[in-house]
Amino acid sequence: MMAFAPLGAETLRIEPIKYGDFSQWVSRTVKESGAIGGKEKTLYEIGPQGTAASNTPYTTRGGSPWATSNVFAKVAGISKGSGTVTPANVGGNTMARMTAKMEEVKVLGLVNMDVMVAGTIFLGHIYEPISSTKGPFSKMEMGVPYTKRPKALVFDYKVDMPAGDTRVKSTGFGGKKVLKGRDNAEVYVLLQKRWEDAKGNIHALRVGTGRERYGKTIPLTKGHQLPIHYGDITGQPFYKPYMGLLNGEKAYYAKNSKGKLVPVQEEGWADANETPTHVLVMCSSSCGTPFVGTEGLTLYIDNIGFGF
Repeated sequence: MMAFAPLGAETLRIEPIKYGDFSQWVSRTVKESGAIGGKEKTLYEIGPQGTAASNTPYTTRGGSPWATSNVFAKVAGISKGSGTVTPANVGGNTMARMTAKMEEVKVLGLVNMDVMVAGTIFLGHIYEPISSTKGPFSKMEMGVPYTKRPKALVFDYKVDMPAGDTRVKSTGFGGKKVLKGRDNAEVYVLLQKRWEDAKGNIHALRVGTGRERYGKTIPLTKGHQLPIHYGDITGQPFYKPYMGLLNGEKAYYAKNSKGKLVPVQEEGWADANETPTHVLVMCSSSCGTPFVGTEGLTLYIDNIGFGF
């Protein structure tokens, strides 16, 4: 299905991302361990309408390119579900709702953990069960193959920002720390040209960049366009440090030809006319480091696609 949206004076042809109207969801139930109360928690994934098996690692179905921050975790032998992404009715339409929240795991005498978790959807995969809070990027594969050069990422969105001006850092160990300054919601689209060396390491050049952060409440906005800028943008007036290359500890992961998850190191900026091999799209109720967020900050997304 094709749609059209204006980009300035120009009308864009919209190429929807599969299941990006968020009208279909897969639901699954996680039966949490009796030691933490034995509750049943429903988790939602983006894909063809249906249900999935309980307490088993989820794999995407129906050709859905989407993964979420909803996960089945098994930490120290304790099963738990974490759900920060849900379908939501907004104005009679179903949107993806991402909320930053605190997940608690308390077992008298054994475990006492509070973890700040952002609501996030992205193109890629999560590998379950999650067994620890260490190295969160190493448990997810970011990006999917893609060789086109769109002008923008187009979507409907809404932001609910709580009052106050603080964030909480809580990894589950060391207690909670309250930090000054509220978190931001974020949407980005990144185009990469990737290649693998003989040792299985994955390298990349950044082909295209579109990245926005939202620090206040924003009413429902339809047909928003996030422009994609090609080539080295570091000298442009719109450039922000968070638009920079993802390498070192900031690198996301992907599977190499041997099936091993390895970091994708962005080593530079591609020529502005380069053709990408992969695209990364992420929408999140947090823009900071993992396990840091403003509790209750909520981002809604709908009708997401590429504009040409």
